[in-house]
Amino acid sequence: MNQHRVLNDRDHRELRVLTDASSDLGDAVMACLTVPYEFRQVQACYPIVFRRDLESDAFSALALFGFTNGENLFLENGKWDAPFKPLAQAIQPFLVGRPAGGEGESQVHVDMEHPRISTSGEGVRVFDEDGRATPYLESIAEKLGNLDVAYRASGDFYAALKRYELLEPFTLEVPLSDGSKHSLVGFHIINEEKLQALGPDELADLHSGNHLMPIFMALASLSHFGDLIARKNRRLTSG
Repeated sequence: MNQHRVLNDRDHRELRVLTDASSDLGDAVMACLTVPYEFRQVQACYPIVFRRDLESDAFSALALFGFTNGENLFLENGKWDAPFKPLAQAIQPFLVGRPAGGEGESQVHVDMEHPRISTSGEGVRVFDEDGRATPYLESIAEKLGNLDVAYRASGDFYAALKRYELLEPFTLEVPLSDGSKHSLVGFHIINEEKLQALGPDELADLHSGNHLMPIFMALASLSHFGDLIARKNRRLTSG
């Protein structure tokens, strides 16, 4: 049964959230959604790839944390070993919700079944004793607002990528220090040759839509595949 609830200071006055990083708290994920709004920060840490939904033919972007399902190479001894965590990961166990009728302003919802919900009295308070939002909740609300606006605006970005056929299927062979190999398949990346071949009018169109910068950031992020492979090899070496 869905346990998403509208967050409020009456029902959730004593709510506490566990903020460490661990597999038990839901961080054992290979990737998470990212939006063009945050590509500049994401590309400093993670490869950015694109995934196409076969039913809708719609694209979304992912920040990669590992090479296999359930593998997050940025989890280190209860900490997230990177200076920036993508918004979709950072806001858990909260999410953007809509009123029951589907109209009106966005709401802060909380997933009461998420493993970050504390049942032991430990963790960070969401509301103080007087029912006021804590600095933690204020930070979460800001992140949720940014993610909501950015996700809604991302449709124009993906439409531009489709318009100029800038996405191409991508396969990566990952040779590892123990002699094994992983094949990363099913994703797309920006086709750099097609981007370079665009004329002034096409580039002006991308620039006017504020799409060029996230395109460049997505391309720059691919250099982190080497870092991700190094993390994997260190994990294999340390056992």
